[in-house]
Amino acid sequence: MDEVFAKLAGSRFRSGFRLGEKEARYLLERGLEAVGGQAREMIDKRLAPAEPLNDGKQTPWRGHPVFVAQHATGTCCRSCLLKWHGVEKGRELSEAERGYVVGVICRWLSLQALPESSRPATGRRRGESPGEPGLFS
Repeated sequence: MDEVFAKLAGSRFRSGFRLGEKEARYLLERGLEAVGGQAREMIDKRLAPAEPLNDGKQTPWRGHPVFVAQHATGTCCRSCLLKWHGVEKGRELSEAERGYVVGVICRWLSLQALPESSRPATGRRRGESPGEPGLFS
C-alpha cells in the first residue's frame, strides 16, 4: 500500500483532494470505524460487481468522506482501480480485494483527520495556488 500511496502522491490530480468542511465534520463526528463500515457498503454496491452500474460515473465528487477518498485514491471506478491498483475489470471483486479497497480508503481518511500541520505535503486542492485560499476552502 505504501507504494500505491507514493504513486498517488506523485499525481497532481489525485494528491489535490482534501475533505471539505462538511465531510471532515462527518468523519470526526462518526469516527473512522463507522465511516469505514459505510465505505464497505458503498464498495460492495458501487464498485465490487463485475459490471458496476454507470461505471466511471458512479462516484459523486463530494457529499461523503468516502466519495472524496475514492477519487483521491483511484478507487472510484473500475478503470481507476485497474490503473492505480492493478485490479482487472469484468469480474466481481473478491473478499480480499474489497477489504484492500476499504483499507486504502480508510488509510487516506486517517491522514485527512490529522491536523494540517501534521499532514504530509501531498499537493494542493484544485483551484489553489501557493499562499492563496482555495476555491473550496
